[in-house]
This record gives sequence, C-alpha cells and structure tokens, in this order.
Amino acid sequence: MHQRVDPDLLLDFPCHYEFKVFGDAGDVFVDAVSSAVSQVVPVAADATKTRLSSGGRYQSVTVCVQLHNSGQLKEIYATLKTIEGLKYLL
Repeated sequence: MHQRVDPDLLLDFPCHYEFKVFGDAGDVFVDAVSSAVSQVVPVAADATKTRLSSGGRYQSVTVCVQLHNSGQLKEIYATLKTIEGLKYLL
C-alpha cells in the first residue's frame, strides 16, 4: 500500500519547484500548462521549457516557480490534472 507524505515534511518553503507535465504536442497544451500554474503563482517569462518527443506527437513542459506553501503545490497539481491532452504528470 502506498502512503501519501505531506509536502510540508519533504520541502522547506519557500522553495523553487519544477512541475513536469507530458501531453499532446502543440501550443495549446503549453499555454494550458502555463496558465494553470500562473493562476496560483507568478511564472517568469523564461520559467517554461518544452521538449518534443522523438516522434513529435507528444511534448514535455517544465515550469519552474517559487512556492511559498504546500497549499500552492496542491492547488497547481489539481489544476494541471484537468488539462485536456494530459498524458502524465510528475
């Protein structure tokens, strides 16, 4: 059985945190990921990086932000899970 660990026990806030999201290739997906994160915390212009899969069908989107508490972390993950085209979330 897998137990969830409270992020407050694992992370010292404030901290820099990278959200890595895998999904369908395209600007719509990238914009949705950036929008989901920026609804909770500011996202710098250079904080988002993308990478296409070898076949070009999927892409990873990494967004690095500063979090101030575990509530922000949970809220961002909950919002990211609702994005259309999402395949995998780290």
